[in-house]
Amino acid sequence: MHGVSRKNSIIVLTTGLLLAASATAHADPKGSGASRASGGTDGADITAEVSHIRIVQGDSTGGGKTVKLDPKDPDWEAPACWYEPKTTPKQLKKKIEDAKPEKRDEDEKDEKDSGTIFDDLEKSNQKAADALSEQVVHLYENYYQTDKYDDYNMDQQGKGYFWEGVRNPDRADDPEADACSEHAIWVPKGDPPEDMPLAVSPKILAQYAYEQLPIPETELSLNPDGKQTVNLDTWVWLDRSRFKPVKAIAELDLIDGTRLSATTTATPESLTLEPGTGDAKTYPASGKCEFENGALGEKYSAGKKNRTPPCGIRYLRATGENGSYTLKATLTWKVEWKSTEDPGGTFPSGTFSTTKNLTVKEIQSIVRD
Repeated sequence: MHGVSRKNSIIVLTTGLLLAASATAHADPKGSGASRASGGTDGADITAEVSHIRIVQGDSTGGGKTVKLDPKDPDWEAPACWYEPKTTPKQLKKKIEDAKPEKRDEDEKDEKDSGTIFDDLEKSNQKAADALSEQVVHLYENYYQTDKYDDYNMDQQGKGYFWEGVRNPDRADDPEADACSEHAIWVPKGDPPEDMPLAVSPKILAQYAYEQLPIPETELSLNPDGKQTVNLDTWVWLDRSRFKPVKAIAELDLIDGTRLSATTTATPESLTLEPGTGDAKTYPASGKCEFENGALGEKYSAGKKNRTPPCGIRYLRATGENGSYTLKATLTWKVEWKSTEDPGGTFPSGTFSTTKNLTVKEIQSIVRD
C-alpha cells in the first residue's frame, strides 16, 4: 500500500512540474502575466504588457451606436506601444531572487542519489524545474540589463524607476508593438530624457483617447424623405441633439502615485454631400455644408417651401425603373486635446461616411388645349 501511495505521489508531482514548466515558459518575467518567453535561454523573447490606461467618457451622444473616426491623414495613428515607469530596484531584486532555484544542502542531494526509481524521477523533474527557473532569471537579467548596475541599482531606491514597454490596448497583437520590448530603461525621478523613445505623456494618452471618442453614427434627416422628385429640392440636416462636441478622457496611474490625464474632444465641422450622379446640384455648390449656429443643415418646415436649402440636393434626372442613386454623406470632426500638464493642440481631423440609396421619380403632367 505504501508503494502505491508513493507512486501516485510521484505521478502527481510529475504532472505538476510539467504544468508549472509550461506556465513559467509563458509567464511574464515582469509579473504582469501578459508577456511570454520563447526559445532557448539565448533566444528568449519578452513582449511588452498591455497598458492599464482607462477611458473616462465625457459628454456622450445621448445614446445610439457609436463609431470610430477615420483620420484624414492616412499616416496618422496612435502609437502601438510606449514606455511607463513600472519597477523599483527593490521590486526588481525581489522578483529575481524569488525566481532563482531553491538551494538544497548536500545531505539532501546524497539522499536522493541513492533512492528508488521514483526518487530518480523526482530528481529529474527537479532538475528540469531548476533549469527553467534559471532561464526565467536569465530573462529578467537580460531585460533589466542588471549587468549595468550593482545589486540591482539598490543604492538608487527612491530615486527613480525602471521604465518598461507596454502595448496600446487596441494594438496588443500588432507587430509594431514589439518596438518597446527590447529592454527596460532606468530613468531617474523627474521628466524622462528627450531622446527616450515613446515615453508615456499626456499627448500619448490623448492619442489613445482619439480612438475611443464616442462618435455618433452619421444619420441624415431628409425632406422629402423616401422617394425624391426631379427638380425638387431635398433638404438635408443632422439631429442637433446628437451631433455636438464629444470627448474622451484617458487616465493612467503611475507607480510613483501620480496620475496622468488627457482630454480629447471632437467637434462636428462640416458635412460633405456626394449625390451619386452628375445629374444633380448641391447646396452649397461645393457640396460642403458648414457647421453654423450649432447645427449642420436646417430642418425643413412648411413655411420654407419657397426657400433654397442651406444644405441639400436637387436631382435633375430620374433614376429610372428599379434604379437608385447612392447619396454619400461624410461628416468631418475637428479634433483637439489638452491636459493639466500640457496646453495640448490639435490632431488630424477625422471623418465618418454613410450612404443612402435614393429613388428619384419624375412628375408627369398633362397639357390640355
